[in-house]
Amino acid sequence: MTASLDRHSLLVIIGPTAVGKTALSLHLAEVLGGEIVSADSRLLYREMDIGTAKPTPEERARVPHHLLDIAAPDETVGLAEFQEQATAAIAAIHARGRLPLLVGGTGQYVRAVVEGWRVPRVPPDPDLRAELEAQAEREGAAALHARLARLDLAAAQRIDYRNVRRVIRALEVCLVTGRPISEQQRKQPPPYRILQIGLTMERATLYARADRRVEAMMVARLEDEVRRLVEAGYDWALPAMSGLGYVQFKPYFDGQATLEQVVAEIKWATHRFIRRQYNWFRLNDPVIRWFDVTEAPEGEIEATVREWLER
Repeated sequence: MTASLDRHSLLVIIGPTAVGKTALSLHLAEVLGGEIVSADSRLLYREMDIGTAKPTPEERARVPHHLLDIAAPDETVGLAEFQEQATAAIAAIHARGRLPLLVGGTGQYVRAVVEGWRVPRVPPDPDLRAELEAQAEREGAAALHARLARLDLAAAQRIDYRNVRRVIRALEVCLVTGRPISEQQRKQPPPYRILQIGLTMERATLYARADRRVEAMMVARLEDEVRRLVEAGYDWALPAMSGLGYVQFKPYFDGQATLEQVVAEIKWATHRFIRRQYNWFRLNDPVIRWFDVTEAPEGEIEATVREWLER
């Protein structure tokens, strides 16, 4: 691995869910002497393994992983905290003379690291959030988004009005600090030499792969995993429990849906999630080197990475 004295190599593997990031990152980390830093908001939580497709104990034994299982399901890990922990993990990997691989499908997490976002360190305000959530329930998501636009048009233009959680966070920062969140999110180039590898495939094929993975999760007893979390007292409103593969079980446990309906809902929600991921990871982004994994063999991607490392 070669890098200048003040800029260290960081390999980034991105792409939508079910496209094959885990398998590729494991292979590259093994052959290149690397360690994996997760950039997936769903993998942060302990006790949530099946529904998040978390790397298995066997996979973790093959390659060191970082930022897995760092929070309980009722804890909140903000973007600033993630960025801080990811940066620390990357620095420690560099100090060991190894290659860090930032791997994940949470676009906001990836971009915060590779673009050097300066994330406002404003702790959550539960009372304010409850007030904003009540407004969204009462007046609709569009009305809440319009309120943000009046306070911070730049932030509103970047955030989809349907993403109520992000709208609430932007409003929270604006109202608590008295300054637009967009002004507090200036970028500072990070001290890395970065290669971003994007994995993709034809959309219908990807949806079919995602559907098969949902079915495999059910065979692996996802229902039991969710039941244990509910019985442990974790509320459906928590960020962890309101996530893909978990909140869809609520009508089932309430006696209002069948298990078949839950599976169908998870599949539909996964397709929608994939579409949102492609909004973060755009195929025409010139800084991402895209590979169609149905056409590009693993060896071709490995050769690309090795060539970059040797520059």
